[in-house]
Amino acid sequence: MVTITPTSSLAGDVLLFEVPAPRDEKWIAQLQERYPGLEIRWHTSELTMMPKPLPDEVYDGVTLLVGFMPHPAEKLPKVRYVQLMSAGADRWITNDLYKNPNVTFCTANGTHAPQIAEWVIGTWLMANHQFLSYAEQQKKATWNRQPSLHIEDSPGLRMGILGYGAIGRHCARLGQALGMEVYAYTRSEKATPEARKDDSYVVPGTGDPAGLIPAKWYHGSSKESINEFLAQDLDLLVISLPLTDATKYIISKEQFDILAKKKTFVSNIARGQHINTDDLIEALKEGKIRGAALDVADPEPLTDGHPLWSAPNVFITPHVSWQTPHLFQRIQAVVERNLEGLSGQKPTLINVMNKTHGY
Repeated sequence: MVTITPTSSLAGDVLLFEVPAPRDEKWIAQLQERYPGLEIRWHTSELTMMPKPLPDEVYDGVTLLVGFMPHPAEKLPKVRYVQLMSAGADRWITNDLYKNPNVTFCTANGTHAPQIAEWVIGTWLMANHQFLSYAEQQKKATWNRQPSLHIEDSPGLRMGILGYGAIGRHCARLGQALGMEVYAYTRSEKATPEARKDDSYVVPGTGDPAGLIPAKWYHGSSKESINEFLAQDLDLLVISLPLTDATKYIISKEQFDILAKKKTFVSNIARGQHINTDDLIEALKEGKIRGAALDVADPEPLTDGHPLWSAPNVFITPHVSWQTPHLFQRIQAVVERNLEGLSGQKPTLINVMNKTHGY
């Protein structure tokens, strides 16, 4: 039996869950037992890019918010903590709550890493082993080994991870298991073992918490530093950066020309606006890259009939790589840990955002 030690330091706080998940009565009861005087409100929302504002009585007095999409700042004047359900905050950066230095923002960094990394590796294997070609052949009920197809396995190939956060670290772990060499890129320098550690939430048994997997580390915020990284004969480029003004369209014609030397396979699971779509289509048509796997697009949603749909050697899914039945359970773990920090049981919070950098 789990012993719950009550603490009243959150007495008077109002915690609002505005989430696409059903109300969890058992968990709510556990939180209220542990934090006497904490009021919990729960609004089950639809997963939509254009959410509707909630009734005023739902917002009234809220001090702690867990949610996905932005809410009107004027409705939440008492909020001091916002827990996002996403790993990035690009949808929030123009919101006045985000701009308020007295409001702490925490991401759900780490909760999406296992499923998204599996999507990256799954699509990489699918492309390298020509699964789609054989799936089409199966529909015809014919047996043909298709000797003209190029099949390749992964040992000795090089994975470059542009953005070595939680998702990138688990991609590295899976890539290493396939025998790949991993190069990592971060905005700031990670010159020491301490700097390379991951202090965000980690699903047990996943990722690279100590930062030991990369054979080489690169860093910087300039186009020149990005280009140097891309020029490292990468077989697979994983884009797992947060979207900020500095990273918008970070992969365009110049970068595809660099990747053309190795004919890199490009995997984007971050945001569509990291890549210039017209330049991507050109790179695919001209064979500058061997292919691309995209869970995000620009525009998003990708419009019916858009030329990207019919570009050669591209696989597109509609921003679903984050999906798993275990996601909200992991987000609950982050919330529990941060409530301990807010109540003084722990000295710090986890997944705290650097609002200047945007992640």
